[in-house]
Amino acid sequence: MFHFETQLKKLKHEVLRNVAILAHEDRLNDESLEKIPYEIIQGDKPTYRCCVYKERAILNERVKLAIGCLPDGDHPKSELINVNNNGQIVYIIEAACDRCPINKYNVTEACRGCIAHKCMEVCPANAMVKVGGKAYINQELCKECGLCKKACPYDAISEVMRPCKVSCPTGALDVNKEDRRAIIKEEDCINCGSCMSACPFGAISDKSYIVPVVKEVTKENSNIYAIVAPAIAGQFGPKVTMGQVRNAFKKVGFKDMYEAACGADAVTVHESKEFIERMEKGDKYMTNSCCPGFMSFIEKKYPDQIERISTTVSPMIATARFIKANNKDAKVIFVGPCVAKKSEASREELRGSVDYVLTFEEIVALMDAFNIDPENCEDILIDEASVFGRGFAAGGGLTAAIENYVGDSGVEVTFKPVKVSGVAEVKKAMTMAKAGRLAGNFIEGMMCEGGCIGGPATLLPQMKSKALLVRFNNQASKKAVLQNDKLEEFEKINLER
Repeated sequence: MFHFETQLKKLKHEVLRNVAILAHEDRLNDESLEKIPYEIIQGDKPTYRCCVYKERAILNERVKLAIGCLPDGDHPKSELINVNNNGQIVYIIEAACDRCPINKYNVTEACRGCIAHKCMEVCPANAMVKVGGKAYINQELCKECGLCKKACPYDAISEVMRPCKVSCPTGALDVNKEDRRAIIKEEDCINCGSCMSACPFGAISDKSYIVPVVKEVTKENSNIYAIVAPAIAGQFGPKVTMGQVRNAFKKVGFKDMYEAACGADAVTVHESKEFIERMEKGDKYMTNSCCPGFMSFIEKKYPDQIERISTTVSPMIATARFIKANNKDAKVIFVGPCVAKKSEASREELRGSVDYVLTFEEIVALMDAFNIDPENCEDILIDEASVFGRGFAAGGGLTAAIENYVGDSGVEVTFKPVKVSGVAEVKKAMTMAKAGRLAGNFIEGMMCEGGCIGGPATLLPQMKSKALLVRFNNQASKKAVLQNDKLEEFEKINLER
């Protein structure tokens, strides 16, 4: 039914699908949950780990996350399901962590065994010694300060970091000194999911809302709506249209499906006006607020720059408020590639707009559990948003939308955007901004490289999804932001955080 690029994505899908089936059939109990690892991994031959026992232990922890429990707690019980908990979304699956036996610094063959001993002279822990005429690092003494690497004139000392730790933008991913297991410092975590994508062993995953969503859609007289991120283009297959996706949602039990891109057009107008007001007041720069990972990154690492963040809500929140303004009893689910959106929905100032967030991985598992394939659904025309609203899915999309609006509205303002995506670019831009050396007056920051299409919960590689997004965008008949005929309705809604 669905194709998965990696074994890890397939395993995660199987767990989520089985949990969704149990929730749908109202059989979410200990006995049924305990059977899931045995149903997925049958026989006694391992397929990807050292033994089937470890494979099943890992799946058992995945089951806990799938029903909203902590992976390292007691065995899941239906009454323990708690998707809100403390706001933390990303967790380490202990059984899956390889405890990467990586020494950060090692002496390579490039060492010449020089007599100056610069590496030894600077080592504060006396960990650098000479063995067989060449430098050698005593790893038991090494403090991983890096001074030896800086001192070596031949650059003969290599530096290697665990991929999960390298990917973390805030330093929240750390290593337990005793057993080398990865740990997350929750006070620093922004739930961006970068570590999820980086870990080659799939040892980091997100807590799921799939159980309460299944219960909502199966309620009698359910009044639940779905909002889909524009990055959904192509996620169900290259031939599946947005109209087919919409009908698939309706078959699941949703009242209707809306494009977040429609709210993106309204956000473009509101954020553009906010930018103009700030520039007239003399502000040096403003940042976007549509990426929750980027916003949380500023709050955690650059707290003195928080006032520079736009106060405009994200397209997700704008669209949710639009739905609830027209249907006060509606429940709203957002579906996208972003793990951080789960955190955004629970922010104090935004609570009540979006009830639950599902990733693309989770909605595919839910549809599979309900035996619904979008490719087999009837097609209908969907043309709600502009090509620029849909373009929010890729890096630079927001900037292009603002440029289009400013140009069409005839406003006199100097708009000099700095477009950055990915940890390295975001850090550089914010450092320059804080130092007053930013080469522009607006930062479009996206924590995932390439924008939302590079999110941690996508089903396709970025190169494939980008081409499909371009094709999807080009199908929009609205070629300008101001051509969105729902903008007047959005003006009646509060679009402030």
